[in-house]
Amino acid sequence: MKIHLQTPQEIRPQIWKELGRASQDRHHEWRTPVLASTDADGLPDARTVVLRQVDVVDGQLTFYTDRRSPKVPQLQAQAQAVLVFWSARLGWQLRVRVACTVITTGPEVDALWQGVKQSAAAGDYLSPLAPGAVLAQGHATVNEETTDAPMPAHSFALLRAQVLQMDWLELSREGHRRAQLSATTWAWLTP
Repeated sequence: MKIHLQTPQEIRPQIWKELGRASQDRHHEWRTPVLASTDADGLPDARTVVLRQVDVVDGQLTFYTDRRSPKVPQLQAQAQAVLVFWSARLGWQLRVRVACTVITTGPEVDALWQGVKQSAAAGDYLSPLAPGAVLAQGHATVNEETTDAPMPAHSFALLRAQVLQMDWLELSREGHRRAQLSATTWAWLTP
């Protein structure tokens, strides 16, 4: 079901409403955007992430990550990144420029870990090997027989993305529309 909104006063809150829905509904198309950061060689590096929390008031999006993931040092060296969301149902593409902060310790991480450690996803943050580590020859998964690395307590961390600017594109048979917006600005663009 496509939503046809006319004004910035209608569109802006609907974007945030859809982001909020995506953080709660695992079937929402915006649940898994692509995060593009810059690697150590200055090249783009993109991967799919899972949207976990949306704070409309502060303009922040939160994702979970393994603190040993290559994206962590990338974002610590260059905090600015881009998230790309696409929804065929809405006919909307949303590109979001963000400034990222990686949070590896503290009460918020501890509290969220208490919930994650009870889920199937806990194994992702308990692996003795970092994401992207080469596995032993002939093994497709990590298990105790394939590594001598010590088991970590956990490597769970948060990736907090402060929204700086959004580029919203609506694809429609009635005519495409595009706008660029920040917390205080709005400009219609050529699609």
